Amino acid sequence: MVAAVASCLAVAFGLFAFTAGFGLTGSRAAAAVLGVAAAALAAWLVGRRRVPALDAGAASRPLRLVSSLAAAAALVQLARLAVFHVAPAETGYSMVPGSDWEVRHACITAYFEAAKLAESVPNVYDEALYSAPDDDPARPRKARMMDGFRVDTYEYPPPFLLLPRALRLVTPEFAGFRNFWFGLNGGLVLASLLTVASFLGPAAGTRMLLLSPLAWVALPTLSALQKGNVQLLTVAASMVAMVLFERRRFAAGGAVLAFVTVSKLFPGLLGVYLLARRQWRAAAWSAAFGVVFAGAALLDLGWAPYRAFLDHVPGLLSGESFPAFRNPAARAINFSVPGLVFKLGLFGVPGMSFAASKVVGWIFTVIVTAAVWAAGRRAPRRFELPIAWMAILILATLRSPFLPQSYAAFPPLLLLVLLAARREVTGHRLAVALVGWAALNFLWPHDWPVDPRLLAIANLVPQSLTLGLAVYALARRPERDAESAPGPALLEPTAPAAAGR
Repeated sequence: MVAAVASCLAVAFGLFAFTAGFGLTGSRAAAAVLGVAAAALAAWLVGRRRVPALDAGAASRPLRLVSSLAAAAALVQLARLAVFHVAPAETGYSMVPGSDWEVRHACITAYFEAAKLAESVPNVYDEALYSAPDDDPARPRKARMMDGFRVDTYEYPPPFLLLPRALRLVTPEFAGFRNFWFGLNGGLVLASLLTVASFLGPAAGTRMLLLSPLAWVALPTLSALQKGNVQLLTVAASMVAMVLFERRRFAAGGAVLAFVTVSKLFPGLLGVYLLARRQWRAAAWSAAFGVVFAGAALLDLGWAPYRAFLDHVPGLLSGESFPAFRNPAARAINFSVPGLVFKLGLFGVPGMSFAASKVVGWIFTVIVTAAVWAAGRRAPRRFELPIAWMAILILATLRSPFLPQSYAAFPPLLLLVLLAARREVTGHRLAVALVGWAALNFLWPHDWPVDPRLLAIANLVPQSLTLGLAVYALARRPERDAESAPGPALLEPTAPAAAGR
């Protein structure tokens, strides 16, 4: 089993390294060398050095079978995406070749363009910068094209631009940037899962790793990877930050959590959890690095992006800044809680406006913040902590006015994996997990014809499951099951009174 896990991880890291290497060098030969080196390193660390430690006895026969099938399918799909990145003209290797939207939409176009425009324009949030000259505000958005991809609008706070601006120094052209981003994004997400698995200990960590291919092979995950959306990496990096805090690496954890918070805002809800658990040093380091990153962006870009962002915030909170709301299909696939307002509008319910969405969003914010604080006052065993972290991140993402299905499903898929990995994965428990996976594995491209009301109804299943999993995970009583315990070294108390470390 160890050899099989090591081999699968080696292939995955090799694919990501190959694509990133091609983005950096433009040479397939050089990229192949980097890919082989990354694969060899991964195989050595997992197979020889046992990082993370694996417990073959923790894997039941049904789990091994399902994991093998899911891993093989995931690697095939990742190889397809690698081909599509290296050779974008080969659209048959894209995630959904039959959808022009899925083939041509790339979230990273917004990151690339905003990083360049921020030097010369006062408002990087101006939609006209990313739209075609003949775009009609009364109709679904018509995007400007770049290298065969539609340019997305930029919606993130200014400090996020530090990352794409740094990457543009080594990949100044979009083709190279896109390839490098795919490899970096996928590789870091995969590394973060290994970090969490290591934190869980040999038994639960092994079960998590064997279940994790279900998250990778899911259509929404693959779609988000192809589009280059940073949501997956943000969630994964947030989990790594919390692991670092538990390992008393406060500066490193604070730097990671601070950057994803000032970049995407929603991970800031983990700060409430840290305060509730009286983890003062973790909270202080996060706040300090938040100031550092905000200051670095200010020095790099000046005041203009911050002034523009302050003007942009009201539209972000209500949803008015998202041009996707012009498209009824985009409203239908929106997983967010405030987005329920617009789904009701599809059925003719009166008063379902942006103002109503903002009210629902703030009510949800108050409820979730109180729930996170209450959860932080409890004292779960250490192996239960990643479940709480992921539940908090899910509730935080659901606060956004617009949360498309293509990357909304990744966090609940990981939460499903974490919940299933607590105990021995019997055939019955595996069947329950697979039913949940099937419900979350739903993707319907914007440009496939369907009545938006039917699409909204269909999306209620994965949307309800996403919210339900998060509420269940955060409200449930922490388990004291010795079988799930990761080992004596990880069993020290983590009660709030003892967490001020």
